[in-house]
Amino acid sequence: MENQKRCESNWFFKFYYHFGKIFFHFFEPKLAGYFFGKNPVNTLQFPFDTFPIVKDKCSLSLSVIKSETMANIIQFGENVDGYDIPVLNEREIRAASGLLFLLMFVTITTVITTGNFVPLKFAVTIFLTDILIRVFINPRFSPTLIIGRLIVKNQTPEYVGAKQKRFAWIIGVILASTMFIFQVILNTYSPITGSICFICLLFLFFESAFGICLGCKFYGIFHKDKVQYCPGEVCEIKDRQEIQKTTATQYLIVLGFFIFIGLTIFLLGETYQVPPHALFEGLD
Repeated sequence: MENQKRCESNWFFKFYYHFGKIFFHFFEPKLAGYFFGKNPVNTLQFPFDTFPIVKDKCSLSLSVIKSETMANIIQFGENVDGYDIPVLNEREIRAASGLLFLLMFVTITTVITTGNFVPLKFAVTIFLTDILIRVFINPRFSPTLIIGRLIVKNQTPEYVGAKQKRFAWIIGVILASTMFIFQVILNTYSPITGSICFICLLFLFFESAFGICLGCKFYGIFHKDKVQYCPGEVCEIKDRQEIQKTTATQYLIVLGFFIFIGLTIFLLGETYQVPPHALFEGLD
């Protein structure tokens, strides 16, 4: 009891305690638990037992705090009941990919139409920062994944293996870093940066639109272990369900649709090129 009182008078423990209370009340308890142990500060009593201290000396074991905190902060994937490996939520990944695709598409289009590279430089910086956080710190702290989580919070999670996602995002780090060096640091443009922009857009579009991780496809080339928990269970070899099968009639419909598009362009091209006029022109 005497040791506890001495600890309560220590300035560091006071800071730890009050900051923990504020953090717990304003943020979700689970997140608070990552920083303050399994039992977050949620009572008015001093949480003596939750501190990683040497009680007899009332000294703070900094090494324990550092190891526990860093283990909780710097990690890749989350442990979910029923899954024997760390996983990620594919739904929030797709949402984040859609956000990054929109950002890159708008800024690249701006370069093509106006020649203004400033928005693209900001977009590349944002893209690189976000994906570095994912790979080297923790996907939980990636801004776009957090926004994606908020967007799909009412949807049932679809868990995918974290290992192949990390491999795919490492490819993204390489591409984004190359773009950052050439585009931002050297302030240049070339077919190299143009090609990388196209590849990034392709990867982001396939992830967001189809749920297909193109970077994950290369995981098996460099790793011998079997990929687990792929989006849509594409890792598992099994017969497609009846609703997934495509009939000859459906193939013909798609072919006819492309023929329709071609005829539309050929027959109505000149008509569609006439500039539109104001709907309410001359009403004043």
